[in-house]
Amino acid sequence: MIRRLAWYWLLPVAVVAWELATRSAQAAYFPPPSRIVARMYEMWFSGPYILTGEAVADLLPSLGRLFAGWAMACVAGVLIGVALGRSSWLSGLVEPLLHFGRSVPPVTLLPVFLVLFKIGTPMELAAIVYGVIWPVMINSMDGARHVDRRYIETGTVYRLDRRRRLLRIILPAAAPQIFAGLRLSVSLALIMMVISELVGSSEGVGHRLLEAQSQFDIPAMWAVIVLLGLLGIALNAAFLAVERALLGWHTSARAPGS
Repeated sequence: MIRRLAWYWLLPVAVVAWELATRSAQAAYFPPPSRIVARMYEMWFSGPYILTGEAVADLLPSLGRLFAGWAMACVAGVLIGVALGRSSWLSGLVEPLLHFGRSVPPVTLLPVFLVLFKIGTPMELAAIVYGVIWPVMINSMDGARHVDRRYIETGTVYRLDRRRRLLRIILPAAAPQIFAGLRLSVSLALIMMVISELVGSSEGVGHRLLEAQSQFDIPAMWAVIVLLGLLGIALNAAFLAVERALLGWHTSARAPGS
């Protein structure tokens, strides 16, 4: 509780210090927070229905690609990871390729995605999926591989078939590690969304950042950066809320004295 109150006091102090420092320095590339907030309001939140036309053209497509790419990567990563974790021969065959693939920086494959999909949403989705799938797949594989043998033996005693064993034993036991990979993937999806829009998009938050830089609109550039930071905080908080709701049994089981 004391630590939380300290953070509540620290944030306003940091913002005031930022404002005073930038105003005294008068650096062209570091505008004060008040100018950044005013530019954010002008760009995105001063419309007749809160959002401006610019916000609809930039924020909504970016969020759509972010969630679509993240969802596709999570579904594919969990399915492939659990299959690899429960099959030793398949894991031995594929795992070297998996570690090679995750070692390749996603940014280096953007030219390949541009050639395959051209400029547009398919290229951006491919970049997001490739950048996001690896932590989900690896955590799902490790979680499914290291399920307590006693759980599997209990399922055998009760003569559970493969489908019920997967749904009632393997996935619940691997869920904490799967969710750890999903949480990492949220921030990666945001990063890949911005990078893909910097390279191959005519709309979106990343494109707006590149446009502000080319026009030397420094407050707009910082407005995009701050918006991305706030979006990352919001996505992380939403994911933690979902994780607590779905994995409350795991948290209570690990609590001291439980």
